[in-house]
Amino acid sequence: MDRILFGDNQFFGINHMSEEKARTQSMKFRNSDDIMKILDTAYDIGIRTFMCTTHDKIAEIANIVRQKPKRYSGFKFYPGMPYAYKYANAITEEGLLGALKKFGGLDIIRAAAKGGTALVTQDIIGIMKLLIDMEMKMFVGLSTDVIFLQNVVVDLLLGLNLKKIFVEYSNYIKDKYKAEPGFITMNMPMLLDVLEDCGINDPIICSSINKIGFRMCGGKDLYEKTLRERKFHPVAMSILASGAINPEEAIQYVCGFKNIESIVFGASSKSHILQTKELIESNNT
Repeated sequence: MDRILFGDNQFFGINHMSEEKARTQSMKFRNSDDIMKILDTAYDIGIRTFMCTTHDKIAEIANIVRQKPKRYSGFKFYPGMPYAYKYANAITEEGLLGALKKFGGLDIIRAAAKGGTALVTQDIIGIMKLLIDMEMKMFVGLSTDVIFLQNVVVDLLLGLNLKKIFVEYSNYIKDKYKAEPGFITMNMPMLLDVLEDCGINDPIICSSINKIGFRMCGGKDLYEKTLRERKFHPVAMSILASGAINPEEAIQYVCGFKNIESIVFGASSKSHILQTKELIESNNT
């Protein structure tokens, strides 16, 4: 994985500290052209990996990148799925089968019927595979070296102790998409224990890592101990704690853990992208 990953929270009005800031950002990025201006800025200064949800606007971004392979040579997507709000809204409005038809087309409905009784028997693994295939349709022909399972699902599975789903997800991503499975969580130490217990060794885990313990279930001390002593591929997110920590202090703290493989951040201006990139690179030396 690249050292620096560019995230997408700012494009969709997500800010864990300020609803007002979230609304402002959402208005700023109302269409794909606005988003592409920022992605172009990140790309042109050397950031090549976009860690994103599967929001409808991301499908538009994927189409733009796919249509200009020379312009976006080396551009990689790291999708995170499922995008829970998209499915929740669709199911509310159209029902489960209607939502499947909307996102996957008739071929997914036929696959569900032909593939047995996934929907009837509530076969979670079967449904999971169908949803992955639906989400991945937007990235056909594009580079997706790592595919993440979002924390809304990861942490639910942790709470229910459904270890088998982690194994099935990991195997499916490797076998069908020839990619590495990644896991996003709000409880990195517990997830690492569970993944290792079910035979998923040296996993890619993305979690909040910051100086004030923001969104770090289990506590900052346990996170620091895990980062120092355990073998896995950590990806740090929420390093600024939604603006509660100044960039210099935040990045110095995260870069102090030499085994953190990648840092993901979002920004909505060229100056902030450049500042963050330069701070990360200067703290790597």
